[in-house]
Amino acid sequence: MSTFKTAESVSPKHPDKICDQISDAILDAHLQEDPEARVAVDVAGGHGKVFVTGEVTSLAKNVDVAAIVKRLTGDVELIEHIFAQSPAIARGVDIGGAGDQGIMVGYATSETPELLPLEVVLSRSLNQYLYDKWPFDGKTQVTTLDGKIHTIVASFQNVSKLELEAAVREWQRGQTIAASYAREINYHINPAGDWTVGGFDADAGLTGRKLAVDNYGPSVPVGGGAFSGKDPSKVDRSAAYAARKIAVDYLKRFQAKEVYVTLAYAIGYDQPLQAEAVVDGHDQKIEGYDLSPNGIINWLDLKRPIYEATARYGHFGHELFSWERA
Repeated sequence: MSTFKTAESVSPKHPDKICDQISDAILDAHLQEDPEARVAVDVAGGHGKVFVTGEVTSLAKNVDVAAIVKRLTGDVELIEHIFAQSPAIARGVDIGGAGDQGIMVGYATSETPELLPLEVVLSRSLNQYLYDKWPFDGKTQVTTLDGKIHTIVASFQNVSKLELEAAVREWQRGQTIAASYAREINYHINPAGDWTVGGFDADAGLTGRKLAVDNYGPSVPVGGGAFSGKDPSKVDRSAAYAARKIAVDYLKRFQAKEVYVTLAYAIGYDQPLQAEAVVDGHDQKIEGYDLSPNGIINWLDLKRPIYEATARYGHFGHELFSWERA
């Protein structure tokens, strides 16, 4: 039976990704001064305004939210509405427990060097290739059929359909991890027409709205929690990175084709309620890892200002992230 798989990628100038980057840049600014900072910042923006809200408990004194927003968006009206972390939440975190309940999914597959699904790697690679040429708002989407490229969709701001299609075909000829399904694959290039108004000028954005892009694409389950703007005491983020690390470790240890890892937590408790690995369809016990929030933070060295980079092209498959390295 033939199998279609599709994944999309969005450029760093996409409105949702701008919001993710602002959230994580604010987190980084706090961690730069105060590694113990508790940060949960969400951003909504569009059409000349940016609204920053959330909870921050930090000793940092030099975090300039307005400067961060201006760097990433230009001149906009900023509405800042930030409060201290809830004492009820802090009480559970102070004793080493998880900052919230939640389910986190980790995944790894041997089908690409990045250990990510092929369609995810292809759509991201194409987006990065086009963004290097035209650093504007843009989206890409790649559909594979039985592991071969079947359809490509690309929409990019400030570039004509002819130029964009030429660049897409150039990328397609140059990539080496997937053949084309047919002599002429299906192209949908600026399918709604060429466009020059993008980013916050065209659309609104919101932190955490691109969950499938941030994770493993739509073929792999998503635990539910977004990552950006959250310090590592929030297991939505830190345990998701740990789950990916375990999946990568088990893929290599068992020479497997694919590994799914599921971790689940309750607020205020330091050990997962569920810690399960499925290796090529078979359950494997997870052993040898300290999966408490503090254990994960220490293991992956997560109290560093490293997060803005994660908000651009997904949180997995990049060697610069410690949870990707052996």
